[in-house]
Amino acid sequence: QVQLVESGGGLVQAGDSLRLSCAASGRTFSSNVMGWFRQAPGKEREFVAAIAWSGAYTYYADSVKGRFTISRDDAKNTVYLQMNSLKPEDTAVYYCAAKIVTGIATMRDANRYDYWGQGTQVTVSS
Repeated sequence: QVQLVESGGGLVQAGDSLRLSCAASGRTFSSNVMGWFRQAPGKEREFVAAIAWSGAYTYYADSVKGRFTISRDDAKNTVYLQMNSLKPEDTAVYYCAAKIVTGIATMRDANRYDYWGQGTQVTVSS
């Protein structure tokens, strides 16, 4: 079992940057996928970005391409989401998730992830 803890959220102005962190503990898998999702009030949970734990494969939602960067530190079992040029529409609770099976075809599907953090609030004011 894996435990995930997000941090780094906060209140910022449009155009500012934030870096979210997700620290994983418990069982360590040699190969897995880490993803970031977000959910605004009254909306469905939305895929943001994902990265293969054992490789450099990264995937992004079209809405964040060129602005967000997902990365990982294998030694620390930590995944990051660098968010630049933030917009008010980025406001949401951001969740870190882990998927045991590494198939990239399901990286954008929240229902295929096995473990979830409790989320961290990101609010972008105009």
